[in-house]
Amino acid sequence: MRKEINRFPKGVVTPPASKSALHRAVICASLASGESVIKNAAMSQDIEATAKCMESLGASIIRSGGELVVKGTGGRVNGGVTLDCGESGSTLRFLVPIAAISGGETAFTGRGRLMRRPMDAFEPTLLKRGVKILREHDALIVTGRLTPGEFKLQGNVSSQFVSGLLLALPLLSGDSVITMTSQLESAGYVDMTIDALACAGVYIEHRENRYLAPGGQTYKRVDREIEADYSQAAFFLVAGALGCDCGCSGLSPDSLQGDRRILEILRSGGAIVETRASGDVFVKPGAFRPQTVDASDIPDIVPPLAVFLSCCPGESRIVNAGRLRFKESDRLKAVATELNRIGGDVTEYEDGLVIRGVPAFCGGEAHSWDDHRIAMMAAVAAIRSDGPVFLDNPGCVAKSYPNFWTDFERTENKGA
Repeated sequence: MRKEINRFPKGVVTPPASKSALHRAVICASLASGESVIKNAAMSQDIEATAKCMESLGASIIRSGGELVVKGTGGRVNGGVTLDCGESGSTLRFLVPIAAISGGETAFTGRGRLMRRPMDAFEPTLLKRGVKILREHDALIVTGRLTPGEFKLQGNVSSQFVSGLLLALPLLSGDSVITMTSQLESAGYVDMTIDALACAGVYIEHRENRYLAPGGQTYKRVDREIEADYSQAAFFLVAGALGCDCGCSGLSPDSLQGDRRILEILRSGGAIVETRASGDVFVKPGAFRPQTVDASDIPDIVPPLAVFLSCCPGESRIVNAGRLRFKESDRLKAVATELNRIGGDVTEYEDGLVIRGVPAFCGGEAHSWDDHRIAMMAAVAAIRSDGPVFLDNPGCVAKSYPNFWTDFERTENKGA
């Protein structure tokens, strides 16, 4: 399916629930004793993958409108099951340690690039604690029972590995510690995991480069409402900076989401950020200027930031973004290729991008790379394009934001 992008947002958009927070809430509720209620639970493909996997592991989940009613397992998990993670890296990396609690054999499957995404960080440290990960065709086979102790991880790997261990280790009989052998990137995501665990009555202690997880803990029932997602809001906030009269509601000013930095980066680039009495956040055009952005803690918002920086005169840089090569697409290559295809000036490096500002994009054919964030990037770039932008496979946004096009296309045709 090929789509012409010629309608743009106006008014207040409420982004879906934070995908990062919702993954964690579903897992915590599924491991708890009793029945939990999770409100504002937007069921994207990634969240549905986590929910179905937790059902296979023994939880019961009732989907009712925007709520999830979860009957937990009391910390027990089924063995001998196959878990289909779809294209969700969070689902896979969070659930490998949890599945290993059972001591049985668990098969993990997925689609797209998921089963080729790196798992090397897990394999040595899990093997020392009784768990083997084997690759068989397009599946990962996890065998052995996870035992407590010390787990060492490098800090430049995905924080999802740390979060997966933190979700599992409190259920073991003894105490455990995760030791980071270098500075942890995307540490904010681990903070979100610790917060989700605290909401379920599970205690984790963070001391410098170590996370202490006392064993023998019990997850308590979870009743919480999930805040809006800054990573999805970023596309609309950049749209506002590029001239659309749109804003976002439901964004917590005290959020632990690392992607909250989008507001700081837009301000640094000369955009005007307004928080209104209602709590809605609007961004307006300003005197744009180039900057260097360290993406080590905010990889998910690189695609919309690349559009914004393309509209800033001079030369900007995005650095420390090498992990983007292992997402649903090689996102560094995808961002550079697609923005250049429609008239941008982006040079790709091993772990970052150099972006030279252009007066406007020229339009043309853009490819989604079957990657939700690349498709949404093309939508925002079309706002500042002199010619029409046509996008293949626009439906891939359902991975994280099924209603994206409904929210984005709210006004009359461009130029009308």
